[in-house]
Amino acid sequence: MPGTYRNRFIKSGLAVGLVFTLLLTACSSEKEKNGSSSGNAGKKTDELTVLLDWYPNAVHTFLYAAEEQGYFEEEGLKVKLQTPADTNDALKLVATGKADLALSYQTQVAVARSEDIPVVSVGAIVRHPLNQLFVSEGTGIKTPKDLEGKKIGYPSLPLDEAMVNTMVKADGGDPSKLNYVDIGWDLIPAMTTSRVDGIIGGYINHEKLLLEKEGEKLISFNPADYGVPDYYELVLTANEKELDSKGDAIKRFLAAAAKGQEYTASHPDEALKLLLDKQSTDFPLDADIEKQSLQILLPLMDAGDQPFASQTEDSWTNIINWLTEHGQIKKPVKAADVFRNL
Repeated sequence: MPGTYRNRFIKSGLAVGLVFTLLLTACSSEKEKNGSSSGNAGKKTDELTVLLDWYPNAVHTFLYAAEEQGYFEEEGLKVKLQTPADTNDALKLVATGKADLALSYQTQVAVARSEDIPVVSVGAIVRHPLNQLFVSEGTGIKTPKDLEGKKIGYPSLPLDEAMVNTMVKADGGDPSKLNYVDIGWDLIPAMTTSRVDGIIGGYINHEKLLLEKEGEKLISFNPADYGVPDYYELVLTANEKELDSKGDAIKRFLAAAAKGQEYTASHPDEALKLLLDKQSTDFPLDADIEKQSLQILLPLMDAGDQPFASQTEDSWTNIINWLTEHGQIKKPVKAADVFRNL
């Protein structure tokens, strides 16, 4: 082969090789972008229906971040986030197989298991109590025991009553001297009209912020500081009977959710905007309130050196024992039966 043609052949071969290498690199990058790096290439997309505990608000930011940033897609998932018609419906729908996952409450899951409802927690989302006892500064109440003889508004939930009784007793007071007023869910009006001296059932990242926006000066008491176990406020639940068939998909969901939380923690303003863009028209959000709410939530959702959403048996044992002691659980429940770390 003449030298000139040989050189041209070599140059042409190098060029083709370079183009081929670039194409392979591009394809590889595209596969990684679409999640094939985690072993999902060529696999069918798994669909999951996930029920929120309430209408979309700051606590759900990590889910919308995971959705909008493509983290679910990277894990080979198509996730449908839904708002239940009633906050009590989520567990029921998961238990009957009409939803794959649902955000619920640690206390509700423990009670449900005592009633043989086949749900388990697969992740602790908010790791500390949001439901706290609020009193107006003007009442002169400094600690829970000062509530003796005062009016406490609550949404007719025995669990809330048991919580306040525990707090008052732990503070050296007499729970029998408390005056409970059933105010339903009119928590904010009950406080602004001074119908009651304090309320239980309101959250530090919602009702407290709304009351303060209306000019109320509040003192909040954390149940975990007064005899109530430091429980998980919000957990992610699944149907125990479907863990064998859907466990892998749920594990991938949690991995994507963890990325969503990481993005939210490092880009709170951008992540919050993703949530606000998805807000329900039936329940419009106050952007300032949700920004404050997210600031409160982020440290309470932080698992420290443990993986996001990880759970401990001690936490479940403590809350089960407390619920049993206060008559909320009638049938024995084992902590190991109520949760899974996937």
